[in-house]
Amino acid sequence: MKTIIITGAGSGLGKELALILSAKGYHILLAGRTAEKLSAVKSVIEEAGGAADFLELNVSDEKSVFSKMTEVCSTYRVSGLVNNAGVGHFGPFVNISENEIMDMLNTNVLGTILMTRAVLPILQDQKEGLLMNIISTAGLRGKVNEAVYAASKFAVRGFTESLQKEYENTPVKIKAVYMGGMDTPFWVGSSHVSDASRFRTPKEVAQLIIEHINQDEIIIESKKS
Repeated sequence: MKTIIITGAGSGLGKELALILSAKGYHILLAGRTAEKLSAVKSVIEEAGGAADFLELNVSDEKSVFSKMTEVCSTYRVSGLVNNAGVGHFGPFVNISENEIMDMLNTNVLGTILMTRAVLPILQDQKEGLLMNIISTAGLRGKVNEAVYAASKFAVRGFTESLQKEYENTPVKIKAVYMGGMDTPFWVGSSHVSDASRFRTPKEVAQLIIEHINQDEIIIESKKS
């Protein structure tokens, strides 16, 4: 059974992608920082007849990423990586703290690069594979009160587009997914979004991603209509 690694898989879009891909016959390796959430998703997958395991992982920790991915790729037949882990801090640029800036850059940019560097050679060696980077529409255009968040997503966009060119004549398929805000608890306590219910649910977004999986660039706006 082929394995797909999904980061940030404990909730939201990562969870919903895990459920859909599991139903399509993949073994899912759920990666994230919170074992309790990952374990709960694993149970849901197994109750539905699927196969899953989970791995506690901080994607911005280089030593941890490479040691754990080396072990994972020697244990499972890894055929895909979904870089979904990401964080966002919003508000006027001058109010964003240094800790918040580094949190976004380390998780969104460095985490995506490190995970890709650890797994992509495996996909290339076995002459098949999927690399999907979940980016955000903030990687397509600047937005008010999202300066650093958008900067991190523009970085991932450039990284992904460059890899698409570098690997365009190989069997490794590299996808860039640009999705808007989703209706999740992510916005609870935030004044940045007043009514998240107008957004698509993570399940809806995950379904749209899979429906358009053959496209190199998938753009899904946040509004339902």
